Amino acid sequence: MRYRVRHATEYSYASDVLHSYQLLHLVPRPAPYQQCHEHAIHIAPGPYRRRDERDAFGNPVTRVELEHPHRKLDVTSEMEIEIYARPQQRAHDSLAWERVRSALAYHGSWPARADLEAARFRHESAYVRIKRSFTDYAADCFTSGRPVLDAACALSSKLHRELRYAPGETSVATPLIDVLQQRRGVCQDFAHMMIACLRSRGLAARYVSGYVRLIRPTAPPSETAGGGAASHAWVQVYCPPFGWVDLDPTNGGRAGIDHIAIAWGRDFGDVSPLRGIILGGGAHQLTVHVQVEPLTES
Repeated sequence: MRYRVRHATEYSYASDVLHSYQLLHLVPRPAPYQQCHEHAIHIAPGPYRRRDERDAFGNPVTRVELEHPHRKLDVTSEMEIEIYARPQQRAHDSLAWERVRSALAYHGSWPARADLEAARFRHESAYVRIKRSFTDYAADCFTSGRPVLDAACALSSKLHRELRYAPGETSVATPLIDVLQQRRGVCQDFAHMMIACLRSRGLAARYVSGYVRLIRPTAPPSETAGGGAASHAWVQVYCPPFGWVDLDPTNGGRAGIDHIAIAWGRDFGDVSPLRGIILGGGAHQLTVHVQVEPLTES
């Protein structure tokens, strides 16, 4: 599938912002299953400095500095991108989850290279705490000897069934333990919950930020994908011998040609689309709009 994506962010401030530094995760990450044909970021007012680089996880980032007083900041990312089907690995052909956990653990020497890279995603992070509550919640998915991908798929399905997609009822500041108790949230919460359940068992999982096609090609017109009107989030699980496998607990399946990846990291804090520091501004209002438009296949 080929898509045109437009992601518009607007900050309106109550008073002048005198100086602003912003970090943007808006450029799609190169990956075997996607190819970006065109991309542009439009910023108003125009930045004093702008630099493109990569972060600690290999994601493209754009750093901008604005030095002129302003009461509004508009950042619009536009791209045309082609998405290919990911390999559909057989869940039962993955290693037992206990074996994967052991391979990622420290036993007096470093794990093998591939496992060592994955091991950085098995620890606590700012928005994902390791707690016994998450271990207990996923206990029925991680029975003894179960293949890790099969267990992860079961966990994704469990979250899809038991958590209600409820925009506006949580924020990034909502503790994950509250999401577990209330059983509701948005795609960010679904992804953080799944990551917490996996890491609490010593497994590696990372947070993926991107976009999802709003209406599935095979679904009735009334059925929409959760997270389609804004940035979306899902999870990558480390599943030897396949490596990283993308699962979307919000929508209850594997990520596919409906999913466009922008960046991945330990949690939302590593890949926020727009994050910065400002001098002045006072109270502010944020408006975000995402449009994912399928194009005619050539």
